[in-house]
Amino acid sequence: MRIVSRGIAASLVVLAVVAAVPARGKDVERVVVALKPDKNPQQMLEERKALEAYLAKALGRPAEVVIPLSAAVILEGLSGGSIDAAYLSATDMLAARRSGIGEILLAGEIDGKPYYRSYWVALAGKRYDEVADLRGKPIAFSSRTSTSGYLVPHADLVRKGLLSAGADPEAFFGAGNVWYGSGYVSAVERVLNGEAEAAAVSYYVLDEDKHLSIEQRRLLKKVAEQGPVPTHVVAGRKTLSAGDRTALVRALEGLNEPGHSALRDRLFTSRLVGVDEARHLEPLDEAMRLAGKN
Repeated sequence: MRIVSRGIAASLVVLAVVAAVPARGKDVERVVVALKPDKNPQQMLEERKALEAYLAKALGRPAEVVIPLSAAVILEGLSGGSIDAAYLSATDMLAARRSGIGEILLAGEIDGKPYYRSYWVALAGKRYDEVADLRGKPIAFSSRTSTSGYLVPHADLVRKGLLSAGADPEAFFGAGNVWYGSGYVSAVERVLNGEAEAAAVSYYVLDEDKHLSIEQRRLLKKVAEQGPVPTHVVAGRKTLSAGDRTALVRALEGLNEPGHSALRDRLFTSRLVGVDEARHLEPLDEAMRLAGKN
């Protein structure tokens, strides 16, 4: 079975960012925004150019959009001042907040809420009706760092009393029965190939046409759901001047307008809204504690 993947090629070269570290409170002459490398490289380059043009016009100054190879590189850029704003998962945002290098500018909104759900999925013909039915079964997590594909479902096992806080998931699923992938697609592929009985993924892998074909989705069912999973955010470096922060928020909010929403959806998936940073990250903070990842 062919899986429709949006993973970026490993050969994507990090775009160089040449910028002096700005002093706190000083407006920058060129705004640098980083995107996560999670799509086809050519598609991302086209979107990069479109966002650069939009931001330059909205901000009234040059804008550069970069696509580093990893979230770690993005966090380093926020820390060092070479990146002014970045699109981050909630997990990466929590790391940025804890280290004092970033703050939320805006967050994604899905169906009017700044969070979504994590699913356990299995083949439609399997007789699993809840996560407890998966005890002792081989399963697949999306990756060791995925928020919806590992961290939140791990914490949910603890909440349900199926696993002790901080315990290895193998204590519930069985020794050798836990596999970690490189993304949602790799986890679902294990289920479709019969190598795993269930996979932990984001809701949209099953509910939306983003990662799998319609035929592949028809072969699957939801066994259980857990959450909330805080949505991705656009973060600004902590040392942004008040003027730059306001300007960036206004420019990004402008992407919600009808003339720009198509670009917004390609880049950030959904509407961008203001949130209370602590409240947005609180469910994730708790999930990390239950999973023993603090």
